[in-house]
Amino acid sequence: MAADPTRLYLSPPHLSGDELPLVLEALESNWVAPAGPQITAFEHEVASTVGVGHAVALSSGTAALHVALVLLDIGPGDEVICSDLTFAAAAFAIRYVGATPVFIDCDPMTWQMDSSLLAEELEAAERRGKLPKAVVAVDVYGQCADYGAILPICAHHHIPVIEDAAEALGASHGQKPAGSLGRFGVLSFNGNKIITTSGGGMLVSDDAHAIARGRVLAAQSREDTAHYEHSSIGYNYGLSNVLAAIGRGQLRHLSERVAARRRNFERYRSLLGDLGGLAFMPEAGYGRSNRWLTCVTLDPGELGVDREAVRLALEAENIEARPVLKPMHLQPVFAGSRVRGGSAGARLFERGLCLPSGSSLTDADVERVSSAVRKAIGERARSPAGGR
Repeated sequence: MAADPTRLYLSPPHLSGDELPLVLEALESNWVAPAGPQITAFEHEVASTVGVGHAVALSSGTAALHVALVLLDIGPGDEVICSDLTFAAAAFAIRYVGATPVFIDCDPMTWQMDSSLLAEELEAAERRGKLPKAVVAVDVYGQCADYGAILPICAHHHIPVIEDAAEALGASHGQKPAGSLGRFGVLSFNGNKIITTSGGGMLVSDDAHAIARGRVLAAQSREDTAHYEHSSIGYNYGLSNVLAAIGRGQLRHLSERVAARRRNFERYRSLLGDLGGLAFMPEAGYGRSNRWLTCVTLDPGELGVDREAVRLALEAENIEARPVLKPMHLQPVFAGSRVRGGSAGARLFERGLCLPSGSSLTDADVERVSSAVRKAIGERARSPAGGR
């Protein structure tokens, strides 16, 4: 079914035109399986962009998370610390290997994992005599976590860090690109990400041996023999050569896509920043966000309207908006899980809204969304139900 041309989507794909010649090249070469020259080239180009030595292209960012945990020999009985304010894939992958996720709340000033709460949890774990086997820090909404604090804390306890940069390609922490901060970096090329392969992901690292092993795991752990030989459990996680060709065309325009999304954010701020009770997701001083999504919080006490009323008003105008991520400790599937903190993320979920943020948005589109937000707030503020 074709997309509705009148609807404004949250984060739709944005094709450049460079993808088609590369896809045709893949088709004409008959490399349409999860192997081929487009994959090799895409891996090298992404590794260079991220600033790491090695990469393996996979079927999704979730697959990359799973493989990273397997490479760290994490399994049943182990605990893994994970950002609480995140998409579920990070926590799901921990459960895939049979480990137990322990959630750390976000810092309300950055929306990323709170490093002070992480330090508290690790100190408590050391006193209990059971440290976690890894930390999965998620770069939420295109902004890097505070690795300047997280990495030394984890190094003190000899705990490896997996950087889930699925939403953050093109962002940076200081001078280091997102994806290059941890022992492993995880990227996603899902259809809603800043660049896309339709569906796909990548595991990146400076550890050549680990990436080589990850490549084997992703290809069903087949040994280098004429017959099918398997010494370990593997996974069918390879990326298609055709999809890698799409990714190569997309990657050429990454800096433009980041610039467009940052421009969207600034345009929204110029149009809505005067509204008391509406605040934008802060940008941390230690890095540069790719502004994958423009996110705001709405204070119902000041605005006379809550997040859900605004979201529904936008939907009535054929504009897609979405609540900020629901923290993992509030998800039914993780009920009863240990969490340190939790109130900051819960408050962001209650009040936060993600606005259309695609790199193909026009100024007129941003003005349409902003006008709809103002209309929703104004109408509710004047109505008896709005409390004003």
